Amino acid sequence: MFSHLPNSFLQMNTIFISILIEALPFVLIGVFIAGFIQMFISEKFIARVIPKNRFLAVVVGSCIGVLFPSCECGIVPIVRNLLKKGVPLHAGIAFMLTAPIINPVVLFSTYVAFGSTWEIPILRVVGSLVVAMVVGNLIAFFYKGEGLKEKILNTESDVKEEVELVQTTPLMLADSSVPVPQFTMLEASPSQEAHHHSHEHAHHTHTEMNFGQKLWHTAQHSVDEFFSVGKYLVFGAFIAAAMQTYIKTSTLMQIGHGPILSILLMMVLAFILSLCSEADAFIGASFRSIFSTQSIVAFLVFGPMLDIKNLMMMLASFKAKFVLFLVTTVTIVVFIYALII
Repeated sequence: MFSHLPNSFLQMNTIFISILIEALPFVLIGVFIAGFIQMFISEKFIARVIPKNRFLAVVVGSCIGVLFPSCECGIVPIVRNLLKKGVPLHAGIAFMLTAPIINPVVLFSTYVAFGSTWEIPILRVVGSLVVAMVVGNLIAFFYKGEGLKEKILNTESDVKEEVELVQTTPLMLADSSVPVPQFTMLEASPSQEAHHHSHEHAHHTHTEMNFGQKLWHTAQHSVDEFFSVGKYLVFGAFIAAAMQTYIKTSTLMQIGHGPILSILLMMVLAFILSLCSEADAFIGASFRSIFSTQSIVAFLVFGPMLDIKNLMMMLASFKAKFVLFLVTTVTIVVFIYALII
């Protein structure tokens, strides 16, 4: 049936499907965690956990990722919900940069991939923490304005206004003068992007819903998040597959001579290949006979922070100006770190 199609197209299709198969489980984990955060974690709790001091907030955001076995495929919806809950932008981005690298699953896979030695895993973890600390503090002290898109912030505020209206308006039964008991709302729905059940969510609370109801609404929020970020994952996977098919790795390797060019080349490869952080160490290890340790570390640090598919998801949630700022600073700091190790 497909014999008339070019071999390159079939190869691209295979790579595209493999990227989706590799990424989807982690996206599902990510959106479920995002839904859990929305329904079970309140703004008051976050306010207690995140320090007011901007530097300390970046430190906490950088280190807390060790508790989240999340890949970069699913980290964007998690961070988006944390920011909507009131986590400072600098702390949320620090978490986004380190969580796909410093969690135990990725650490162990890197250890195994490099022959059960600790040099590369340690350099990878230290690099991610250095990048997150530098970029997080640059955002904290130099970036002005919101990071999330206005439509996301506006939908969140619109829902809160609706909730306040529900709380203050005396509702009456149609056939009785007895007032209907009012609900108090602690949290708003995380995503109101044309989902018909958003108004229904506005009438539920953390305190008045039992555990089963919270789980049900967690599932609903997770579905919202999945369809919100899923289309960008598909688009990013398609671009990554096309670039892997039509831009030959051998051509890039011919360019990568010398420490500077080899580091830049491996960063470009990490961006194009768009591998999940749980699997990229095995690909990086295959380059040991060709590239230096500096280049491989750059590959392992840069890839989970920026690749095609998560860039597409970031552009869906964050302002283009902020994404440009983030891409520029991450690229520069990763390059400098790899150059000096």
